[in-house]
Amino acid sequence: MGEILTAAQMRAKENKAIQGGFAHGLTLLERAGQGVVDATFHVIGEARDGFMSAVVLCGPGNNGGDGFVIARVLHEMGWQVQVYLYGDAGRLPPDARTMYDRWVAIGPVFPIKDAVSGQGDRPALLFDAMFGIGINRPIPAVCAQAFKTICARATGPECFVVAVDCPSGMDVDTGAVLVGPDGASTLLERTDLCVTFHAPKLGHYLTEVGRQRPVVVDIGLRPEDDVVTQLVGPSGGSAKAWLQSVTALGAGGHKYDRGHVLVLGGGVGKGGAARMAARSALRVGAGLVTLAVPPEAIPENAAQLNAIMLRPLDGADALREMLADKRLSSVCLGPGLGVGDRTRVLVLATLEETAQDGRRVVLDADALGSFAEDPHRLFEACHAGVVITPHEGEFARLFPDLAERTRHPDPAATGLSKVEATLCAAERLGGTVLLKGEATVLADPEGRSMIHAALYDRAAPWLGTAGAGDVLAGLIAGLSAGAQAQTHAPIDLSGAAAWLHVECARQFGPGLIAEDLPEQLPAVFRNLGF
Repeated sequence: MGEILTAAQMRAKENKAIQGGFAHGLTLLERAGQGVVDATFHVIGEARDGFMSAVVLCGPGNNGGDGFVIARVLHEMGWQVQVYLYGDAGRLPPDARTMYDRWVAIGPVFPIKDAVSGQGDRPALLFDAMFGIGINRPIPAVCAQAFKTICARATGPECFVVAVDCPSGMDVDTGAVLVGPDGASTLLERTDLCVTFHAPKLGHYLTEVGRQRPVVVDIGLRPEDDVVTQLVGPSGGSAKAWLQSVTALGAGGHKYDRGHVLVLGGGVGKGGAARMAARSALRVGAGLVTLAVPPEAIPENAAQLNAIMLRPLDGADALREMLADKRLSSVCLGPGLGVGDRTRVLVLATLEETAQDGRRVVLDADALGSFAEDPHRLFEACHAGVVITPHEGEFARLFPDLAERTRHPDPAATGLSKVEATLCAAERLGGTVLLKGEATVLADPEGRSMIHAALYDRAAPWLGTAGAGDVLAGLIAGLSAGAQAQTHAPIDLSGAAAWLHVECARQFGPGLIAEDLPEQLPAVFRNLGF
């Protein structure tokens, strides 16, 4: 897994390096500008059909300083370069002003105005270095309009658009587009490549910022042991090695060593969700899985299950008796269980019985919906072994204040990013929160946070199908079950489950339905080398 930074964390790293004498501001700008050019040509080749013309749009801060370096590097490579600046050169930060002066010794700088930016042929390359990671307000309309005008010039090939650090007008902490309605998401939608520095920022994996995942350029900052958000997935090594480092996947042993999962299911005609969760838990490596359902639902489930064991469950007392068997190492509640008093009672009984020994509990769907009117009752009963897996609607019902603050467009008015909201929710819950979505955010009460992004080359839009969340809940329960799994943090196991969930969807492809997901696991594991 790799680190993902907020804007504040990135600025702090740069300031620490400069103040500690490990780097000079000018050196960082030089490395950044050169890195953008190198990354761009790595993607497109040395020239686009022999048409070596570029436009660089520079802003009033150090993002603009990067732009002046880009222009100079391109000029030295023989490219024709036009440079535009928004703002007064006399008010540029000192390092950016130095880079401006170095460019002015080579070529002119034009003001960013629509009348000026519409002149000339359409460039092969258009670099957006106007506003970087620090912006938290809409960009000036004249900047958005100049960008559009250059893209619409009458002659020349279509521009290849490169965003420097991030598309101008994107809040890198939330992924939100802050440009006004007159040009709104034009810059984000037209970005072909985003090149960022040292590490990705949160927004790069909370929304798509180009046609491929962001390219990260090393500008010589030192790695730190700071608490930062992690990107779920292998980073620089094999996926198998990463999975083995955060789960007990591949471990042998007796079936009880691999754990026994208990899944609670609903009544007659409502058992499909729980059956999918149970099958997922078994497929992902649990040694045994038992599905407990109301007595009248036994025949229906028996007709569809073989390897999964069945137990009748007629209330909380029977559940307590089951959980007295400590070989039941993880419990999954919610899929198809029904919203209401019965589910609330079963959830609270499970939490009470597992709190003493920290056995893992996964709460999904109806197990969460049953507490929508009194979420604090759930919070009071939860413990560190609990994982909840809400989608955004369920999250809003459990944490309405946090959900409202993530919708607030103004960070100055105590808005929260999705990561911050999930961290607050995990602290309040006392357990791990997995907030589902294309960009799934995970957080635990220890202050760890992760993003699993089904974006860019890992996009799987067909995963948005009924029952897919039930499968994910089963995967988490299955990975959490074994004796060795107890040594791994719930957030790591949940992140691995989210990653495998997407791998299964990508393995199958379009046309996927939820029942297909568990059946892809053998092929996924085989491809990974297990």
